Amino acid sequence: MTSTDPSSPFRHAETDRDAKPQYVLPLVVRLERPAPPARTDALETAARAVLTLLSDERATTADGEWAEAVRAWQDARIRKVVRRARGAEWRRAEALPGLTVAGETAEVRVFPPVPLDGWPKDLARLQVSGTDLDDPEPPTAPDPAAPVLWLAPDLDMSAGKAMAQAGHGAQLAWWELDDAARKTWRSAGFPLSVRTPSPERWSELLRADLPVVRDAGYTEISPGSCTVIADYRALRGS
Repeated sequence: MTSTDPSSPFRHAETDRDAKPQYVLPLVVRLERPAPPARTDALETAARAVLTLLSDERATTADGEWAEAVRAWQDARIRKVVRRARGAEWRRAEALPGLTVAGETAEVRVFPPVPLDGWPKDLARLQVSGTDLDDPEPPTAPDPAAPVLWLAPDLDMSAGKAMAQAGHGAQLAWWELDDAARKTWRSAGFPLSVRTPSPERWSELLRADLPVVRDAGYTEISPGSCTVIADYRALRGS
């Protein structure tokens, strides 16, 4: 599994990926003052946004307009950064090439990867820190028939950080699935859940040989921290 692969772009140990040009996948969450999105919905929408871009023909076909940037991004560290926007900021972000994915309360726009120091100015000016959200009601039990992205129960992450980590987990799940499973998931609209397990359940998941995101430690948490485990029956070989 990707979690134990020393060449994984999600591992914190230095690899030849560090010597390559570094790219980042920008995500922007719409955060209007009167009605901010629910936290869990924002995390799930961010994960679906990443999957939507990864499966878009502009990213997957050899001559697609985003294909070169996506290849360069995946050849180096798989970085994602979530920024927030509202009003005119959001409208300017929507005018840039990308995809907007809507959840029940959340809207997230994902953009093709950009060089680490080459953000478009209308995205570079958006704020990163301080993106925090709440769930008005406790999340319901996840659908066992769809992928679940389990967040580490012992880590305190801002909503923006957790959105990026959920995107990482969704990407690992996508990589591990075969073409038939990918097609089925995409055709269904990428159903998934993001939940936080009990510490006991988390320990069980860590032993289950499932895809695990190990954070590089650039922001908020320590390098090598296990942040997300992607669980799905197709990933368990049953």
